[in-house]
Amino acid sequence: MGIFKQIKDMKDMVNAAPGLVEQAQQMGAQAQQMAAAQRAAAQAQMGQMGQFGAAAPGGFGQQNGFGQQNGFGQPAPAGPDFEPIDGVSLEQFAAVGKAVAAYNYDGTRLPEIAASKGIPAAAWESAARGWNERMLANPAVAQRYNQLYRAS
Repeated sequence: MGIFKQIKDMKDMVNAAPGLVEQAQQMGAQAQQMAAAQRAAAQAQMGQMGQFGAAAPGGFGQQNGFGQQNGFGQPAPAGPDFEPIDGVSLEQFAAVGKAVAAYNYDGTRLPEIAASKGIPAAAWESAARGWNERMLANPAVAQRYNQLYRAS
């Protein structure tokens, strides 16, 4: 190859570099989005199995599982994110999640356990999906679930 051909190739590479950098940045952003979606799906699945709250912090100064004030005199959490979903309260959801431990965390047994606690299968499916979404979106809901799970 001649020197002029090499110079032309280098010029073409330099001209293409900004596009390659932009493409690499887009791929990196997509990878981060996919990783976040996978983490969210894994957390939702763990929540479905009654294990979601295990990693959430708790302790003094936090709300207890009975809707009472925490150690600092602040009211227990309230608001639309703590309202029952399809008739299933967060307390009931945590109790069902805890009960699945007796079945080696076999998530397929959750509707059966829910039914034994008076929760219809259709309501359980809707509530499980909804509570998992709320826990992912609102850390206060996840923390409250953790407290209820530990108390049940």
